[in-house]
Amino acid sequence: AFFWLVSLLLASLIWFVSVHLSDRDDAKLQYGLLVFGAAVSVLLQEAFRFAYFKLLKKADEGLATISEDGRSPISLRQMAYVSGLSFGIISGVFSVINILADSIGPGIVGIHGDSPYYFITSAFLTMALVLLHTFWGVIFFDACEKRRYWCLGLVVGSHLLTSGLTFLNPWYEASLVPIFIITLCTGLWAFFTAGGSFRNILKCLSCKQEDESRVMMYSALQVPFED
Repeated sequence: AFFWLVSLLLASLIWFVSVHLSDRDDAKLQYGLLVFGAAVSVLLQEAFRFAYFKLLKKADEGLATISEDGRSPISLRQMAYVSGLSFGIISGVFSVINILADSIGPGIVGIHGDSPYYFITSAFLTMALVLLHTFWGVIFFDACEKRRYWCLGLVVGSHLLTSGLTFLNPWYEASLVPIFIITLCTGLWAFFTAGGSFRNILKCLSCKQEDESRVMMYSALQVPFED
């Protein structure tokens, strides 16, 4: 989360300087600078994700050195999941905190003809971003470990695409639907990257069904206690 905050700080400084050095009365230019700032923010987030990966690799080597069996007690997949989840949570907090502050009032959403679904759409977008950062973390760490540079490119590209789609708001159908499609596809990609398979899913479901049948059979065989 700290690494994500540092990347946001640097992106904000770049955007702030760009705005003050440009013509503030040019609305088209200011909109372009906003898009530029969002792209810089995405690139800095991914750069700091890579820096965090390198830091964890060093820490992992140190833990393996002092352990008794020569192996780190924390796997790379666990670190990738925790890193991505942390990026997602702090990103979601910053995405929704201003919206929650505005929801206090005054005024009513949609009173001037705007969409009344602003808050619920923002909540779904924030949820998608949290999940995406978690998935991106798993894929990114695995790609760095195996030197699959095309995977890194796809992670950065999908992150840029997701950020760019938010500029279509308040046309929510054009932004929310593609973002959730990206989330679903990225989630499946992260699932298989982490070692998952359809066979494992079927095994998990069959085990749950067997456990439920055993519980039902055990409950049916129990005799109620009477005084």
